[in-house]
This record gives sequence, structure tokens and C-alpha cells, in this order.
Amino acid sequence: MTETDLRALIRTIPDYPKPGILFRDITTLLGDAAGLTACVKQLAAPYTDQNIAAVAGIEARGFILGGAIADRLSCGFVPIRKKGKLPAKAIGQDYELEYGVDVIEIHDDAVTKGERVLLVDDLIATGGTAEAAVKLLQKLDADIIAAAFVIDLPDLKGRKRVEALGIDCHTLIEFEGD
Repeated sequence: MTETDLRALIRTIPDYPKPGILFRDITTLLGDAAGLTACVKQLAAPYTDQNIAAVAGIEARGFILGGAIADRLSCGFVPIRKKGKLPAKAIGQDYELEYGVDVIEIHDDAVTKGERVLLVDDLIATGGTAEAAVKLLQKLDADIIAAAFVIDLPDLKGRKRVEALGIDCHTLIEFEGD
């Protein structure tokens, strides 16, 4: 599937979660068997020979994609969750939202020092959550190979924010003006 084909499977919802926002909903892409397969294959492709030990997926859509990518790369999966959702000892990282501060967490034994990790989520916008996830993985001394996203909203400069941390980003689709 081409970028145009994948783009056609993404639903745009105006004024969600607030007026003026065009929400890019990938649930329609996930619900299409050929689209999901192509998306996972294209996100994983650059890393098939990179000896990835784990895919770290950001809650919640990063879980769906990350698990499938981990399977394709024959490696483990590590969840990065909202505060208070992990059952064992976890470490956290604050990140800024438009309306305050939130926290994401990872188990403190999720990866070992030097373990090669691919970070995955559905979309990169301002980059706040992705930056927090990178910082969590760095606290565990992971070797972050790259971050992969289905969608990039380049006008919000999130990709540049993550790349400023020394992390390469791989995206499939850009939506300008969002």
C-alpha cells in the first residue's frame, strides 16, 4: 500500500477533542486488514536487520502497533503507560500538556543497559509524550535505535523535538497544517 492508500484509511474528526483541532483517527486504518498489515510492515521494515531487542509502545495505540511490530521483528514488547497503571515497580517522567502536566511510566526492569529499543506510537504532534518516553528509556540506559510513528504533524514540530534528543524518527504519513 502506498502512502496515499494508507492516508485514505485514516479518518479525520473535526473539532475533537476541542474546537479547531482536526483529530487524525487511525482506528479506521487498524480496522482494515490490508491497511494494518501494510502499516506494520512499513513501520518495521527499516529495523528488520537492526537486532532490536524490544519495541516500547506508548499507551494506547502504541500498544496495538508496537505489539505487532515486535512480533514482526521477533523481539519483546515493553509498555509505556500512564501513571499508576503498571503493577510492578516503575519509574516516571513528567511531560507538559496544553492544560497541565501528566506522567508516563515504565517498569524499572523493562529493559537492560544497552538493550536496543525501538519506540513506537501512532502519531507525533508536539512531541511531548514521545520526548518523555525517550527520557524514560534513557533512564534505563536503553540504546534507543529510533522512534516510529504512522503519522507526523510537521507543523507542530514534535519530530524535530525528538530528533534534537539524538533519536531518528521514521514516519509513514504527514498531515500538513495540523
